[in-house]
Amino acid sequence: MTPVECQRTDDEAYCCMVKDAGDDPDVTHGALICARVRVVETPGIHLKGGPGVGRVILPGLGLEVGGPAINPVPRQQICANVRDGVEAAGWSPAFLERQGLEVEISVPAGEELARRTLNPRLGIVGGISILGTTGKVYPYSTAAWRASVIQAVEVAAQNHVPKLVLTTGGRSERFAMQLFPDLPEVAFVQVSVFTGDALKTCVAQGVAAAAFVGMIGKMIKTAQGHMTTHVAGNQVDLAFLAQICRDVGAPAGLAEAVEQANTGRHFLELCQAWQNMAPVERVVALALEQCTAFVQKQGGDLELETILVDFDGTVLARARHHRPSRRPPARDRSTLVQRLAADPGHAYDDDSPLDGEGEP
Repeated sequence: MTPVECQRTDDEAYCCMVKDAGDDPDVTHGALICARVRVVETPGIHLKGGPGVGRVILPGLGLEVGGPAINPVPRQQICANVRDGVEAAGWSPAFLERQGLEVEISVPAGEELARRTLNPRLGIVGGISILGTTGKVYPYSTAAWRASVIQAVEVAAQNHVPKLVLTTGGRSERFAMQLFPDLPEVAFVQVSVFTGDALKTCVAQGVAAAAFVGMIGKMIKTAQGHMTTHVAGNQVDLAFLAQICRDVGAPAGLAEAVEQANTGRHFLELCQAWQNMAPVERVVALALEQCTAFVQKQGGDLELETILVDFDGTVLARARHHRPSRRPPARDRSTLVQRLAADPGHAYDDDSPLDGEGEP
């Protein structure tokens, strides 16, 4: 890595690096990540966030509210490298006991880049987060994506929302916000393909009630029992849908047409064309059953609801599981950031949320 924009005086040094995310999907790829180190009178190493580094405004991340969004492992790595730099420069080991160094991390384009992340939803404003668990980039890793889902659930739980609403994407989230207008924005989490991770985190954080709002493709996959719904790993099973048609007493012609359908969306269109939504309603009920069974397998007990919405926001089907009105105890209220800081070497050991429990 070659430093750029280097500046140096007797009392401070400044330089930037161009972020190389490799093949990892990262909005900061190509961005400048900069550090300014100043000699100060207060002994020790003092880390602060500069322009473009976000500031934490909500609890639940394991970071100090009001402080910079720099995760514990990057903090440790920065301080360790600064101490190595002091030694490499030939300074006395006692230098940091007599004087100190202030290290300011900044990202010139950070505030603009943050608009393309989940930071505002997580309670981070004004810039990006300085993340990291191992100091390495893993090609095509979904770990950061998965981590953002877990953190969003943790933030919602630790801000005591009455219901947590899991959605499969931006469009379904907009429709969900219309369905639950009294809930704060922090209560809505885009889980994408990580339904299982989100539900596991709900259990761990003692969430009392959750709703899963999605469109037909993800709803079918959930009904099939897939808690990770990526298209590459889990296809819509048309034979499964045709059998549902038979199970609910739909006309034989509809079941035959569904068996030859192209996509989950096509299945929905066929049911609408036949004016028979019973198979669709059964899919939503099965999705609820699968989510409930998954939560119970984790030792949890949530009030759950599954809601299927169309592309215009119309609610096509809805299923609800009632449970006694008692808030389940939280298992582990530590945050993902804290857990990764405690054991960064194993942060990427299990990129699957289900620990091999019936999923590829």
